Amino acid sequence: MLKKLTIGKLANAANVTVETVRYYQNCGILIEPEKPLEGYREYPNEYITRIKFVKKAQGLNFSLVEIKELLELGTEHCDDVLKMALQKRAIIQKKMDDLDRLAKVFDKFITQCQHHEVNDPHCVLIDSLMDFD
Repeated sequence: MLKKLTIGKLANAANVTVETVRYYQNCGILIEPEKPLEGYREYPNEYITRIKFVKKAQGLNFSLVEIKELLELGTEHCDDVLKMALQKRAIIQKKMDDLDRLAKVFDKFITQCQHHEVNDPHCVLIDSLMDFD
């Protein structure tokens, strides 16, 4: 049986700060253990895995609210998790499409700037932004 962890040892084992553990407690992602009359709160070892899950999910652009929902769903609600993943994927695709359109606009400005006459005091990019409606 593994021994329980203090908040500092939990944070260190999960590679986060104590403030992160406290923040996750405030968000409801982790339940703060009762404080004994003497000594420190003891956190279960499973919290290390939970925190690492949170960090990986954040890396996939899930918000803490979404992560809390994923944790509440657990492994028995695969269809609901799939729906969340599909929604997240659609949002990511829209952002990628928006960024692609933005990159094309910048490509146009850059090409215009590169072919801009040296003696012309006007900047194509600035002029274009000034005329934008």
